[in-house]
Amino acid sequence: MPNQTTLQSSLKSLDTEEWLDIHFTRPLGLLWARFFIRLGVHPNVVTVLSIFLGVAAGVLFYFDSFALNALGVLLLVWANIYDSTDGQMARMTGQKTRLGRILDGAAGDFWFVAIYSAISLRLMPQNIPGTDVKWGVWIWLFCAFAGFVCHAKQCQLADYYRNIHLYFLKGKSGSELDSSPKLREEFATLSWGKDFLWKFFLMFYVNYTSAQEKMTPRWQSLRRTLKETYGDGPAPEAVRQEFRKGSLPLMPLANASTFNLRAIALYVGILAAIPWLYPLFEVTVMNVIAYVMRQRHERLCARIEANIKQ
Repeated sequence: MPNQTTLQSSLKSLDTEEWLDIHFTRPLGLLWARFFIRLGVHPNVVTVLSIFLGVAAGVLFYFDSFALNALGVLLLVWANIYDSTDGQMARMTGQKTRLGRILDGAAGDFWFVAIYSAISLRLMPQNIPGTDVKWGVWIWLFCAFAGFVCHAKQCQLADYYRNIHLYFLKGKSGSELDSSPKLREEFATLSWGKDFLWKFFLMFYVNYTSAQEKMTPRWQSLRRTLKETYGDGPAPEAVRQEFRKGSLPLMPLANASTFNLRAIALYVGILAAIPWLYPLFEVTVMNVIAYVMRQRHERLCARIEANIKQ
C-alpha cells in the first residue's frame, strides 16, 4: 500500500476527503495512477475508461440475477476508483485542465443515466410493492425525478461547496471555483469551427456553473463583498480561517451528497432485488441531507458577510 505522504500529496485536501475514500478509493486510485503514468496515459483517457465501466455496471443492473448484479457492483466500484485515479494523476503530473474536470463530472452522469434506465426497464413489468398495479411508465417518471431533479442538484451543490471550501483553504490555485459570467465571456470568444470540442463542452459547463450559482444566493453575495472589500487578491487570513472553521463541519454532508452514500443504497437495493429502494433513497434521505447542508452553508455565508461589513 502506498505510503501516507505520497497519498496525501495526490489528494485535493484532507478537509474535503471522506473516510472511505482516504482508506480505500484513494490508495487504490494512487496505485492505478502510478501504473498509467508509467504507460504515458493521459488522465482524460482514464476518465473515458471509467465511463465504459460505469455504463457496463448499469447494464448489468437490469438483470434479475444476483451474480450479474454483483458483477455490476464490482464494475461500478472499479469505475469509481478510476474516477479517483484521473484526478490523482492530474495532480501528480500537473495535467489539470478544465476539460478534464468537465469530463470527470460527465462520467458520473453517464453512469447514472445507465443505472436509472436499467432500474426503470427492470421494474416496468413488476408490481408496485403492496399493490396489484405495475410500475409501467411511472417508474421512468420517478427515476427521472430522482436523477435529473434530486441527484443532479445534490451533486452540483456538494461539488460547489467543496470548491468554495478549497478556495478559502488553498486560494484560487487550489480550487476549481469558476464564475458563469467569465465562462460566458470565454464561450463568446471561441469559434465553432476551430474550437468545436471545447466550445461544446463549455456550453454545458456554463449551464452547470450557473445552476450552482442560482442555488447559493448568500455565497454569491459574500463573493461580491469579498471582491469589493479586498479586490481580486485573497481574503485576510482571519476571514479565511473563520470560513474554514464554519465550512469544515459541512464537508461530511457534501461528501455524503456525492458518491459513496448513494452507492451503498444502490448496492443494497440491487443486491436485495428491490431496485426501487435506490430512487426512493434519493428523493428522501439524500434530499434531506442536501437541504440541511444548503441551509447551514447559506447561514455561514450571511454571518461572515455581516462581519466583514461591520
